[in-house]
Amino acid sequence: MEAKIWREMGLTDAEYEKIKQILGREPNYVEVGIFAVMWSEHCSYKTSRPALKTLPTDGPAILQGPGENAGIVDIGDGQAVVFKIESHNHPSAIEPYQGAATGVGGILRDVFTMGARPIAVLDSLRFGDLRHPRVRYLFDGVVAGISGYGNCIGVPTVGGEVYFADSYEDNCLVNVMCVGLIDQKDIKKGIASGIGNPVMVVGAKTGRDGIHGATFASEELSEAAAEKRPAVQVGDPFMEKLLLEACLEVIKTGYVVGIQDMGAAGLTSSSCEMASRAGTGLEMDLALVPRREEGMTPYELMLSESQERMLLVVQKGTEDKVKEIFAKWDLDAVVVGQVTDDGMLRLKEGDQVVAEIPARALTDEAPVYHRPTKTPAYLQEVQNYPVDSLNLPDDYNEILLKLLSSPNIASKEYAYRQYDYMVGLNTVLTPGTDAAVLRVKGTNKGIAMTTDCNGRYCYLDPKTGAAIAVAEAARNLVCAGAKPLAITNCLNFGNPEKPEVMWTFWRCIEGMAEACRVLETPVTGGNVSFYNESKGNAVYPTPTIGMVGLVEDLDKVCTQGFKQEGDAIFLIGENRPELGGSEYLKVHFGLETGNPPALDLELEKKVQNFVLQEIKSGLIKSAHDCSDGGLAVALAECCISGGIGADVTMVRRFRGDALLFGETQSRIVITVDNNRGVELVQKLVDAGVPYTHLGKVGGQELVINVVNPGCTGCGGNLVKLPVTKLEETWRGAIECLMK
Repeated sequence: MEAKIWREMGLTDAEYEKIKQILGREPNYVEVGIFAVMWSEHCSYKTSRPALKTLPTDGPAILQGPGENAGIVDIGDGQAVVFKIESHNHPSAIEPYQGAATGVGGILRDVFTMGARPIAVLDSLRFGDLRHPRVRYLFDGVVAGISGYGNCIGVPTVGGEVYFADSYEDNCLVNVMCVGLIDQKDIKKGIASGIGNPVMVVGAKTGRDGIHGATFASEELSEAAAEKRPAVQVGDPFMEKLLLEACLEVIKTGYVVGIQDMGAAGLTSSSCEMASRAGTGLEMDLALVPRREEGMTPYELMLSESQERMLLVVQKGTEDKVKEIFAKWDLDAVVVGQVTDDGMLRLKEGDQVVAEIPARALTDEAPVYHRPTKTPAYLQEVQNYPVDSLNLPDDYNEILLKLLSSPNIASKEYAYRQYDYMVGLNTVLTPGTDAAVLRVKGTNKGIAMTTDCNGRYCYLDPKTGAAIAVAEAARNLVCAGAKPLAITNCLNFGNPEKPEVMWTFWRCIEGMAEACRVLETPVTGGNVSFYNESKGNAVYPTPTIGMVGLVEDLDKVCTQGFKQEGDAIFLIGENRPELGGSEYLKVHFGLETGNPPALDLELEKKVQNFVLQEIKSGLIKSAHDCSDGGLAVALAECCISGGIGADVTMVRRFRGDALLFGETQSRIVITVDNNRGVELVQKLVDAGVPYTHLGKVGGQELVINVVNPGCTGCGGNLVKLPVTKLEETWRGAIECLMK
């Protein structure tokens, strides 16, 4: 082929030779484009597939694991939860509003293409330093894009997380999760089965936007990449609402054999993946595809990533009935081909064949790379940093206020108040709590959901950091009174062609797999996003965890706020002298170093099981995960949420800053009625769960006292601050930076 055009499309010379072997001839221009997108990192997972196969994917609640548009878990009574998380990083870095908006649109389609009605959206966002104008522009644009799309389509954005770190300066991360509900009898999958069954393109018309978007997402952001970037897709939430309702209606008729979203790689990926799963072929006439631009070529039609489109395979003879349903919703529904028995993806333009490729060659036969790995040189330096040699602070009150005003800990109301998180009237726990909870209408059950990851931990120790992400997600669900069921993941990393990045990726997978096995939260699928780097600098490894859980009785939902004067405060778990990787080190010393907190998964499981059981029993009145900022921040947040103070006394057995601000894992702050403290302690002793009686709820201040064992008069008051001051600092920090 002239001028080695395949290289410009992202294929290597070796890959091009393999294509020639598969076809037994030189591919034409259309075929090269199709192979290029399907064999891109974004679509084929050619680098990550060996590692992903090591993740646990089976469990008693799993109805659908990896390999479909979304995962599905059983919640009883013939019902199921459908959920998935995906990234839209590169488009959001180029055009934040539409990049984030179309990320929401795409993940919604992944869920309702399974036959489920989306009930919630969550996000997980990463940006650079908010003091920089471009970061504020990206943050504002992304939040506006998420709210603009979600609010218009009527799906509440109910939770998520936002982190800020220098490593995300040039490469923001925009991960979006969708959760849907379905009756198990209505589940549909992306398969093209039934020889002779018609293939239909439904939804919006096709334009030239997003051509080679998948390829663009499979290389580093650079000036050269930006020059050849595709037109960023433009989302239309009102069109998507029509498409959602039409698809759910047609699925319930029983006419649909298979259905798939036209996401990355558009008509190409949806057609070959549906055929490949079924072991069939597809023949389509591209001249029949509805389009909104003149003169579109077969290449453009196959690679367009125009939004709000689906590919359907329906039962032969039902075409007119399907068209009637879509016409009622003012949407196109056009038969463009049929299922064949020869395993080929055959594309025509009228009578002319413009491409003919074995469907499995685009999916199952994509190259798989076992790339070299190498331990990053920086790890020895950061992990051996003498954290214990740092000077103790003079004023712990000042430190606590600085932490509460850190954008990573401060209230994210600036973002979530732009989201309509109550639309649908199912939201039980709103943004700002450990986990969101939505009711399952017609029952007293609830679905809890969260997104979690600390990229700094993964930078300092990838295996431990990824395991902590799983553990914290589960802990957050437990604090809401939910049993964790399963996860979806969005794995954000730098250039996989660099051995250090691949070493980090593999270690994160190992940590995730281990935590999922112990905590019994298998993986249902997700997304890998490589090449999140520019100018040679990669983002922190960020394996974002999206997790769902079941609240069996909504009357037992638990919240983090302290409830009543006199309630006894306990810490479930144990304090350890751990400061590495903490927000305290970053805020006070400007350091992102040390070993992150250790994670004992068996202890984690024991703490979570105990807390969940006692929330269900009604003994525990409030529960809050102790994580970023440590115990002092967790106590402050409980005071802020409850609008009441607390008086706490602890024994100091190590550095005061580690006691207050260290981020030791497997800790939950709880409260019980004061007259039930003895009952709680007996249950803790019987279960072998470590604990500390911290003090009691009351007053209008957070007071933290310490006593030093064996030293009369050596203790004292470390923190004494009005709750109003804590709340004012915590609530106003991001607002102030965005002005």
